[in-house]
Amino acid sequence: MKAALLPDRGVIKVIGDGARNFLQGLVTADMLKLTPGSARFCALLTPQGKIIADFIVVEASPQDGGGFFLDTPRALVAALLEKLNLYKLRTKILIEDLSEILGVLAVWDGAPATKYGLCYDDPRLPALGMRSMIPPHRAADAAADLGAVLAAADEYEAHRIALGIPRGGIDFAYGDAFPHEADMDQLGGVDFAKGCYVGQEVVSRIEHRGIARTRAVPVRYDGAAPPSGAVITTDGRQVGTMGSAMSGRGIALLRLDRVAETDSQALNAGGVPIHIVKPHWARFSFPGDIKAAE
Repeated sequence: MKAALLPDRGVIKVIGDGARNFLQGLVTADMLKLTPGSARFCALLTPQGKIIADFIVVEASPQDGGGFFLDTPRALVAALLEKLNLYKLRTKILIEDLSEILGVLAVWDGAPATKYGLCYDDPRLPALGMRSMIPPHRAADAAADLGAVLAAADEYEAHRIALGIPRGGIDFAYGDAFPHEADMDQLGGVDFAKGCYVGQEVVSRIEHRGIARTRAVPVRYDGAAPPSGAVITTDGRQVGTMGSAMSGRGIALLRLDRVAETDSQALNAGGVPIHIVKPHWARFSFPGDIKAAE
């Protein structure tokens, strides 16, 4: 079992009598179904349905003080705080940035026999393991208590990429991508049965009309990794952009309809041949009915 402190993650706390309903009216997941110790993957969207920030929300138990903790990209903490406070109005809640005192520890490749800090299973995919919010300087102690080997953040990054889980800011652009393009609909990040939230009408239309043509999809390659941001072409036609890549696996943002019109096995990212891999969690159609990877 491995554990790694993720330096790219920040923590925001939302607490108060109206906190649950406040978040319920804003984010893509159903906060009414959230219980202490459990987590939900979700996003705050623009009114046009584009992702402002994605995050994992975990609810603390009453004996631990209660409240909702947002595990979010650290680079987005300031912008997310600003947006949440903009929507706060007269709601009796407190929104705090705890990124200086709390970090996020990822634990994977095994099940811990104990708990340390505020623990929660990663709601996106079981293979991603669990997470714990702890003071960063206690990472080594936490790993030892959980029975895990403390690893570098790059090892978790390679694990994420191998599973094909997109990461905002590198595999898709915040402010420019719909939840479907970031595969949030596949990874439990959107509840299509809940009531209204910001951007809900656009997201529901994409879902019910099946018009998500662009997707972040896993790819494989041999040799040197394609550069992030490289244009992806096939038969001389641009079909997407390369995202993160490591150890022969990567994630690409592709126009799947354009790929389907050509030879999907002849993709090129910055001079590096790449091949689409369909992960087991994907329920959308892939070009050429590519079989799920084992």
